[in-house]
Amino acid sequence: MRYRIAGAGPRGQRVPWMRPLLAALALLCLAAPAARAGGISFKRVWPQWHDADSFTSFYEDRTGRELMGNWVVLRSMASQRGGLYFMTRVENKGPAVPGSTFVIQVVSPESTDTRSFSFAADIPAGGRLFEIGLTGKDWAGPRTQPVAWTVELHGPDGSVLARKSSFLWEKPPS
Repeated sequence: MRYRIAGAGPRGQRVPWMRPLLAALALLCLAAPAARAGGISFKRVWPQWHDADSFTSFYEDRTGRELMGNWVVLRSMASQRGGLYFMTRVENKGPAVPGSTFVIQVVSPESTDTRSFSFAADIPAGGRLFEIGLTGKDWAGPRTQPVAWTVELHGPDGSVLARKSSFLWEKPPS
């Protein structure tokens, strides 16, 4: 009993119409990873107050350097640790994106004006937690909660790669 290979003509010769089909299939397979390269998303964003003491660790007591594990800490005032932090879990299914910028816009109870803060960051491939803090004089204190907020991640070209907002930020005007 003889078996024929699909796409093969008599005696194993390839049929000419199969070449363009195979070429198109190969191009689709190559284009799929490129399409997923821009797969950056925020898995979760939650604002939370942190006292300066919450960052102190045994490691820092021994070395004098702040402990940095699998997270990145960005602060509006680098010398101040206490503040309102936007804990942002970033998922990047593509390659690393150096030269990116987090932009946080927030409305506080003290004023109806929107305040904007920018933080330079390199986004690695895979998942990473970013603790982005409005520290020192940039936030009123532990009992002050934001009225509305939005966190955006901008690429090196300024395009918005990911965005997450509070309910009141996205509420349409009435």
